[in-house]
Amino acid sequence: MKKTALALSALTVAVAAVTTSASASAQASKDTAKPTIVLVHGAFADGSSWTLVTKKLQASGYRVVVPANPLRGLESDSAYLAHVLKTIQGPVVLVGHSYGGEVITNAAASNPQVKALVYAAAIAPEKGESANDILSKFPGSRLPEALNPVTYPAPSGGEGTDLYVKPDKFRAVFAADVPSSDTAVMAAAQRPIDASSLEAKSENAAWHSVPSWYLVAADDQTIPPAAQRHMADRAGARTTEVGSSHAVAVSHPVEVTRVITNAAQATAGK
Repeated sequence: MKKTALALSALTVAVAAVTTSASASAQASKDTAKPTIVLVHGAFADGSSWTLVTKKLQASGYRVVVPANPLRGLESDSAYLAHVLKTIQGPVVLVGHSYGGEVITNAAASNPQVKALVYAAAIAPEKGESANDILSKFPGSRLPEALNPVTYPAPSGGEGTDLYVKPDKFRAVFAADVPSSDTAVMAAAQRPIDASSLEAKSENAAWHSVPSWYLVAADDQTIPPAAQRHMADRAGARTTEVGSSHAVAVSHPVEVTRVITNAAQATAGK
């Protein structure tokens, strides 16, 4: 009888040890799991602007989500992205290009899943600051002179104003280092942004509490490089520069991917 009791006791200890080991292993695996990379495009673009970066990230084993940024207003765009983030399990590295930087700055607020913010030639506003505020403080953008405003019937009644980049100015302002055959397609397929989006004041500034990375496009004609450096510095972002136009994810996907993976690796398990 005693032998049976001892055997059962030993079995219980062994099972407990295996269970503890499996639990620890599962936790370790969870802590080192790669985050989901969420890529958010900006104005005058769509998800295809992230194609080359997406391919490189997927080849490295990352799950990538490229939501369609509605471009209908900062508050609603941010709320939309915040909802998308809630559908993703596990840690997230949130990446924004151009106006997409404003959207991630707001959508990430109070979301513990977001472990890192990556800005690629993007607006990283302070609370109470708009894209237009940034551009007015740092002259040099060629975007204002290239815009073509077009009115549209707003769903709530009245008229809204969509902003497009004039096709004949698109390459010079937006993507000067991209082949003209490609920029002609980009200009034709561009998605407009509601003008109110660039005037809207940011309600949050998630970079105050979330580790940030910034890739400055040194030849940008849309967001002046000086503005980018200013935003990166005040966010305490780990900053990299590349000689690129505003369309940095299209013309320099290797460099963009490297910054994103650096952010993912630096925040793994946190």
